[in-house]
Amino acid sequence: MFNKLIRTALVALFFLAPAVSAEMKIVVLDPQAAILTSDEAQLLIEAAQKELQPEIDELRTMQEDIQALQEKLQKDGEVMSESERRKALKDIESMGTDLQFGSQKLQKENQDRVQEILQSLGPKFQKVLNDLIQIDQIDLILPANPNQLLYANPKHDISRRVTEKLNEQSE
Repeated sequence: MFNKLIRTALVALFFLAPAVSAEMKIVVLDPQAAILTSDEAQLLIEAAQKELQPEIDELRTMQEDIQALQEKLQKDGEVMSESERRKALKDIESMGTDLQFGSQKLQKENQDRVQEILQSLGPKFQKVLNDLIQIDQIDLILPANPNQLLYANPKHDISRRVTEKLNEQSE
């Protein structure tokens, strides 16, 4: 009895859904992508990358040193004394730990910079979004996140329009 009632309700919703969706303006938006692809955000990202370049170069050099030491150990390992081999392995392990720590630190710094950019451009984003909501008379905005949205026709994604409006505000 209960299952029959549920099926009847689902069938009724199925037939009513087109009428309801025709009345509502529903769009999808990826706020982070809209902000981070704006011209102003791109300039801030480039500045952050330039600022972090010494750390990136240091990590790259460290990786090259580890690789060179590994190649030397592989090539000359048979003629090395046991203590030299142990020292080389210990150096590789120590440098690997330093590289991992440095990589994590750099990744955290990148994430922090992205958050700073998102926060600094947040008010502009909100203004642009509110303007678009009014202009297009949007009733519902769904997150354009693949983990949260099963499907959305790209014509309903307003992320690019938000980015364009953000760029207009910067000019």
